Amino acid sequence: MTQILGFFTPWIVYAAISLLHYFLPGRWITGYVRNSETGELLKYRLNGRLVLMVSIVLWFLSGYMDWVSYDWLYVVRWYSLAGAFVLGLIFSLIIVLPYPSTGKALPIDIFLGRLKNPQLKNGRIDAKMWLYMIGAVMLELNVLSFVAHRYIEYGEISTNIILCAALLTYFVFDYLTFERVHLYTYDIFAERVGIKLGWGCLTFYPYFYLVGLWATVDLPDPQLPTWMFIVFGLIFLLGWTLARGANMQKFYFKINPDKPFLGIKPQSITDGKKTLLVNGFWGASRHINYLGEILMAVGIALSTGYADVYWVWLYPIYYVALLFPRQYDDDKRCAAKYGSLWSDYTKKVKYRIIPYLY
Repeated sequence: MTQILGFFTPWIVYAAISLLHYFLPGRWITGYVRNSETGELLKYRLNGRLVLMVSIVLWFLSGYMDWVSYDWLYVVRWYSLAGAFVLGLIFSLIIVLPYPSTGKALPIDIFLGRLKNPQLKNGRIDAKMWLYMIGAVMLELNVLSFVAHRYIEYGEISTNIILCAALLTYFVFDYLTFERVHLYTYDIFAERVGIKLGWGCLTFYPYFYLVGLWATVDLPDPQLPTWMFIVFGLIFLLGWTLARGANMQKFYFKINPDKPFLGIKPQSITDGKKTLLVNGFWGASRHINYLGEILMAVGIALSTGYADVYWVWLYPIYYVALLFPRQYDDDKRCAAKYGSLWSDYTKKVKYRIIPYLY
């Protein structure tokens, strides 16, 4: 029975999150992407942070009332992962196969998707933002359950587990707090919905991102000095500053090109039709936000206190494997979109991701 309940746990949780998303109040926000048929800017109904907080309260109440143990998601973690794996595949096939081919081979369409920006109920549910919200909330519930397991099993929560859980929680809250800003990111305007996004958000995101915590939650306290944990936290915060700062600077530039960000007066180049930002975060490298994402992942891996456990490094390695090829694809897309203006930009901003190195 535990195996069956565990398998269907993510199905139940995702359904509950979806209902919260649909019925809880939200903000209607006009995005950056245009409807391919009408040419109008798409509108999004966003309430991710509220859904997250209500989900946490429900998790706590479920444990407090003894309906479900606080560490249930840890207890059934493997069965839950299997259930999310199957659900992610089913969702991905449903959102790909009924729709017209992009002209590419079927396996490519299934992986990358066919629909660019599917929405339901006149935008009340946007597939991409729903997927990211589902993944983020489930990730946080997993983190809380793993920490609860540590306390229930051992009667204490070591510093490394506290820090790792805190950084992952910060990551989740930050993302859902700035949902509006992410309407201007690569995933939203450049990608389609297939296995990469569908299965990725329903399975990979909420389970793989805590691989470091998963691998070390049952290990003894590593007894590292406090200053090392401070350094690990600072590495994460440096990465967050680069990623969040870059995304916020671009966001403000898109909605108000003349408005300074953190005292940085925007400088840009233009061909009379299109404009590119060339200073601040975006003057350091063309994808400084990617470096930030990688550094955050490194900080989380180090925070486990077990740098010698190779499992904890899968998360930052994944970001390197994801973002370096994405940089190449994004540069190709930008070269096609901006033409000679992009050539001028690359002369001014020479580095792709890592200033002075790459």
